Amino acid sequence: VFQAMAKQGFYFINGTEKVKYVLRYIYNREHYATFDSDVGRYVGFNPFGERCAKRWNSDPDTLEYRRAAVDTYCRQNYEGMTPFITERR
Repeated sequence: VFQAMAKQGFYFINGTEKVKYVLRYIYNREHYATFDSDVGRYVGFNPFGERCAKRWNSDPDTLEYRRAAVDTYCRQNYEGMTPFITERR
């Protein structure tokens, strides 16, 4: 049985002042590539991941889409979830 998955996460520091978007690619429990909005490009962690990252980094549309995820996904979701997260008593 083979398993492939992508996990994305948002990290907020001081509200929406500093937002970090991380997308991780995993195959058979091995993390092979990631996109980090602080770095601004894909990074591979093994030979397969390096080939994938090189291909994804060569496509400007893919990079622009991932870089824009900070504004389209992260900040938008933070503003909607803030009342439920911060104002619980």
